[in-house]
Amino acid sequence: MSNDVKVYTIEQVPNHKVVKVLGLVRGNSVRSRHVGKDILAGLRNLVGGEVMEYTKLMAESREQAIDRMCEEAKMLGANAVVGARFSTSMVASMAAELLSFGTAVVLEKDQE
Repeated sequence: MSNDVKVYTIEQVPNHKVVKVLGLVRGNSVRSRHVGKDILAGLRNLVGGEVMEYTKLMAESREQAIDRMCEEAKMLGANAVVGARFSTSMVASMAAELLSFGTAVVLEKDQE
């Protein structure tokens, strides 16, 4: 993730004020499952427990979506994204989209 743009799930950041709202930013990643990993995941389903293959896939997708959202925010001149959220959806039988979105803003530290 770009260190130039901070990402917050909250709307207001303590000890900071929003000096400019730049608008909606988003980033997405569409990933398909790998047949070999599906076989391993299917075997893991038989015995129970965490399906590490899918956990890793989703973690990579999340990071890529955040990176893309931050790049879009940076292009607008933002130093932060507030109200960040995630959404997922199936786009095909073996592919899913992970979307991150929020509001690009310019934050300044309070002078107190």
